Amino acid sequence: MFEGLLRESASIWVAGGWAMYALAANALFLFAIGTNVWIAFSRRGAPKVKEKVWRRWLNHPEERKGRLGELIGFVAGADDLHDMSSRFAEIHGAMIVPYGRDLKFMRRAVSVSPLLGLLGTVTGMLSTFAALATGSGGEKTMNLVASGISEALITTETGLVIAIPGLFLQYHLSRERDRYESFLAHVETVCAQRYIKAMKKAKKRLRKAVKQQEKRDDEQV
Repeated sequence: MFEGLLRESASIWVAGGWAMYALAANALFLFAIGTNVWIAFSRRGAPKVKEKVWRRWLNHPEERKGRLGELIGFVAGADDLHDMSSRFAEIHGAMIVPYGRDLKFMRRAVSVSPLLGLLGTVTGMLSTFAALATGSGGEKTMNLVASGISEALITTETGLVIAIPGLFLQYHLSRERDRYESFLAHVETVCAQRYIKAMKKAKKRLRKAVKQQEKRDDEQV
């Protein structure tokens, strides 16, 4: 059964003509990039750790674990808001920008697939008209016509078979990228608010200490 399926697939491939090679190369490019991005986001995507857990990790370094724990440890060690912003920009550049480029390439590959199929359709129809124009009738001419029509239909179908799942894959990966980008922005906001609150408390304690010192100096005088 499997051998019969392979033989049938090979015969369909041959019937599709030269455009099938272009479609195969495009499909390999499209799904190789898609697989790479999918694996990357399955490892680095928005984690399933609850927010109250990773918020606690900000103040309890010993409890941090996993990639999210490493990320929080990296940004929590910032010296000031500017340093924190720089660290988040570094994370964005390493985890978001490259995959944004990959998704753009995927969109191009999805758009090209039906066009390659249409090109195969055109060449198939040209072969059909050439057989009708030069043929003398009979079985040989009919075989050439059937071959041209097969090429036209097979390439069109193959282009759509590549483009439709590729479109859904690209859409899913784009949503994953947006989710992770939103998650990073939320973490950055939480870390910035935490830092600002800590600075306000430190300033408040400093003013209180200064007032107490001034009071003690007045009492001594």
